[in-house]
Amino acid sequence: MTVAVRIPAAPDRVHRATAEDSERIARLFAAAFHSDPVFNWLLRDGPQRLRALQRFFLWTVQRRAMPHGETWISANRLAAAAWIPPYSTARPRLSDDLRMLPVVLRLTGLQRLGRSAALAAAMEQTRPKERYFYLAFLAVAPRLQGAGWGSALLERTLARIDATGANAYLDNSNPRNLPLYERHGFEVVGEVIARSDAPPLYAMWRPARNRKTEADQGSRTMSQ
Repeated sequence: MTVAVRIPAAPDRVHRATAEDSERIARLFAAAFHSDPVFNWLLRDGPQRLRALQRFFLWTVQRRAMPHGETWISANRLAAAAWIPPYSTARPRLSDDLRMLPVVLRLTGLQRLGRSAALAAAMEQTRPKERYFYLAFLAVAPRLQGAGWGSALLERTLARIDATGANAYLDNSNPRNLPLYERHGFEVVGEVIARSDAPPLYAMWRPARNRKTEADQGSRTMSQ
């Protein structure tokens, strides 16, 4: 007997995440990135791996993403995206980095801690000079991946960015996601290689799309 599994429709509503959403978002991110190529290279093996990932994402969401007000979650809490706006890209304080060290150490162990530092340095060197919204993480519940949820969430959050006329940038850690981001206007502008044994991160850029300007241009064209 075959049991039909109903896949929920892609989200038509998203809202700005609040502190009450942070643990849910951390679990979503941990589940989505548990088998990610770059995280596989960074993370140590063992039964505590998923829990360590959840702690890392909870710290990141609460300290680095949510305070900027651009972390979004679907109404049914099955998809989330964390953006860092261009007006909030100041470097983290040394005290923040020191507080994060125990969280990262749980992820990597001493043996792979150097990999984390190498990746951070390589990412910093590749950062564009222009101002941009940075997509830190986007995740969909694993059972719904490939059903259009990531695309729907990108569409809704990018519409907000487009309304401001801002650029967008991300580091894609999984080549399988390249078509998704390319469909939404991103293009690969470089590869971030932390070390010779590391899988690549794909630096992806989406130039600003000022909707107001485009609409004005369209009106002028129609009136000619």
